[in-house]
Amino acid sequence: MSVMPAAKESRMTSTRSAPRIAIGGFMLESNSHAPVATRAEFEANVLLAGDALAADLDAPAPRSPGTITGFVRAMDASGAWTRLPTILAAVGASGSCEQVFLDWFVEDLLARLRAAMPLDGVFLTLHGAADATGDVDPDGTILARVRALVGPGVPVLATLDLHANLGEEMVRNADVLVAYRTNPHVDMRARGEDCARHLRAMLGGLRVHSALVKLPLAPPSVTQGTTPGSPYGDIIAFGQARVRDGVVDVSVCSGFTSGDTPKNGMSVIVAADDPAKARVVAREVAVHAWAQRARFVPRLISLEDAASRAREAGDDPAAPALLFADVADNPGGGGRGNTTWILEAFHRAGVRGCALGPFYDPPLAAEAHRLGVGAEFVARFNRDETQEFSRPFSAPGRVVALCDGSVVGRRGIGAGRMLRLGPAALVEVGGTRVVVGTIRQQASDPGYFEMLGVRLGALRSLVVKSRGHFRAAFDEDFPDDRILEVDVPGLTTPVLARVPWRRIPRPIYPLDPDTTWSPG
Repeated sequence: MSVMPAAKESRMTSTRSAPRIAIGGFMLESNSHAPVATRAEFEANVLLAGDALAADLDAPAPRSPGTITGFVRAMDASGAWTRLPTILAAVGASGSCEQVFLDWFVEDLLARLRAAMPLDGVFLTLHGAADATGDVDPDGTILARVRALVGPGVPVLATLDLHANLGEEMVRNADVLVAYRTNPHVDMRARGEDCARHLRAMLGGLRVHSALVKLPLAPPSVTQGTTPGSPYGDIIAFGQARVRDGVVDVSVCSGFTSGDTPKNGMSVIVAADDPAKARVVAREVAVHAWAQRARFVPRLISLEDAASRAREAGDDPAAPALLFADVADNPGGGGRGNTTWILEAFHRAGVRGCALGPFYDPPLAAEAHRLGVGAEFVARFNRDETQEFSRPFSAPGRVVALCDGSVVGRRGIGAGRMLRLGPAALVEVGGTRVVVGTIRQQASDPGYFEMLGVRLGALRSLVVKSRGHFRAAFDEDFPDDRILEVDVPGLTTPVLARVPWRRIPRPIYPLDPDTTWSPG
């Protein structure tokens, strides 16, 4: 068992009437098999610094993640403070970060922290599952460099995605790490608020100690929902029941299974006012989690069954409309958002009344904008792609609608945020209308379809490029009993035996079914 108490203790009580708190973040979930995440990709999503970050945080619909806006709102509501924006870089998911960009980001962050000193605290919104072309643990590197700069007496707190792959350096150099507790992640603002509350307590004299337990367990992505009665939901509830009597926070990170990193695997991290208490609770939660391992089983349908079910739904208006999740091509997990297996199969089967998207294809979106609404042409998908799963597909098409691709999210993880798909088009191919975008995004909000005139309630079937966040966004029209997860190839396949692993720790369950673990 790996149980690690954080190597830190004293935190000085702030005497400043408006404590000086630096804020920023780095959010990247790295699928080690996907193309490298470049500076250009961050710029297309979120790369804000200084005054630009400050302005975005005050905007009615910010681009910044809910974790940092939640932290800021809670700090504002809890008393005076001095807000010191540094730099925020965020991409939902991609490949390993380009090392030159990571190095630039870290140095820029440190320079802004130096300029902001003296500091009474630092808050960072992190993902926790990043890697880079030269650094296997960028999140740990960022926290270590920040800690070295600000010293042992300044509280450092961060939020994490519940898909974080935790390492000991991350825990050692942060006072409190708070992970989301819902999947889909509809509690991001609440977790930022938690960090604000913990920071205020630390500024008032609270001493915090942390313990980490790693498990040789990598649950397939589609088994990581947190609804009551699900295995992961039950584990999180078990941990939350222990947040009492000096236990400050219990976070259970399922891990990002597509991250081919030595940090892969489920993690339990506990923050408490006593180091022994933190270790005991972390071990207790880990033992409970390990006992649930056999429950993490994917339930997928074949492509042939999906095409047959979609055709039946299109032919029978009295049948329930269905949602098909292309879980193996989830941009939220590093997928390219442009595999064509389902599109081609539905087209061949004569499926009617279907919409699919968002499909990432900048050349096709640009061509549609040049041709204009109503134009009929040969729609060539993936004409410039070289990724092995992004095979080309061509069919007669028609441009149905065009837009700039900007929309304020209204449900799920994107609610209230400015979402950007880039110049976008609705292209009709047979009985399927495809939302084609210029910026790679997962289907996390109805707005990606509605901004192009798609009426979700009128569809007979919907195909989403997403693993699970769509469940909090499309449930108005597609409850869980109408959702089918399709087994097709892709960079985010939940069938772990198909992944060409190189660095993941072995043995690990369920890749190695006979894996054993003991708490020691």
